[in-house]
Amino acid sequence: VMERAAVEGRVLELVAPRLSVDVPDWRIHTRELIAYPLLPGEPGLELDATGGPVWRVDASSPGYSLSLGELLAELHGVEISDAAATGATVQTPEQVRRAWRADIEKVSQEFTVAGHLLERWAAWLDEDSYWPEHSVFTHGEIYPGHTLIRDDRITGVLDWTTAAVGDPARDFVYHLTIATPGAFRSTVDRYVERGGRVWPRLAEHCAELATAFPVTYGLYVLDSGDETQREAAAAQLNPPAEG
Repeated sequence: VMERAAVEGRVLELVAPRLSVDVPDWRIHTRELIAYPLLPGEPGLELDATGGPVWRVDASSPGYSLSLGELLAELHGVEISDAAATGATVQTPEQVRRAWRADIEKVSQEFTVAGHLLERWAAWLDEDSYWPEHSVFTHGEIYPGHTLIRDDRITGVLDWTTAAVGDPARDFVYHLTIATPGAFRSTVDRYVERGGRVWPRLAEHCAELATAFPVTYGLYVLDSGDETQREAAAAQLNPPAEG
């Protein structure tokens, strides 16, 4: 945990002056405590006492969608060499695909994975047109729960533990799953206006990436040893075929 925290601390120092939104400013960073001043805005999504979602932003609103596109253009414009210097993972597009193949194989050895999912993932990994030909510096889990909001616009971004250089779609996929198609297009259009680079099948790639979320869940169970999550992960990895 402390090793990952050290990387995250350097990531925060890197992105703070490069983004127009706030990120945590770690004033205290010891083995016992990490603390930073309260950031402006409120979380776009929280859980109530029963674990139910409490939404404080409409992810399809123009304010949220446009500010997300602006944020991602700034973040993805960070130089890869600067990102690498933080100790964050760096992967080329080819390495990203190889890593997915290895992760799917690892999970398949420990869980029963539905055949229709394995076939879909194999087709996705084999088809070049889905995939970007470039890597960028990503947050990795941009969604309302990790974004602070004021007047429907993003004012801050939390939880940079998953920051890495790799697939740009990592930062678009959650928006695709929770926003309307029009809102997603607005985000992508603003991203391009601000200098972001896209490819023809970005949205389709995000859709396929979303189907692979259960692989990440399975990896979490295997790597963390959290057996309380095994049953839920197993259910996501072996759903009935649609239709």
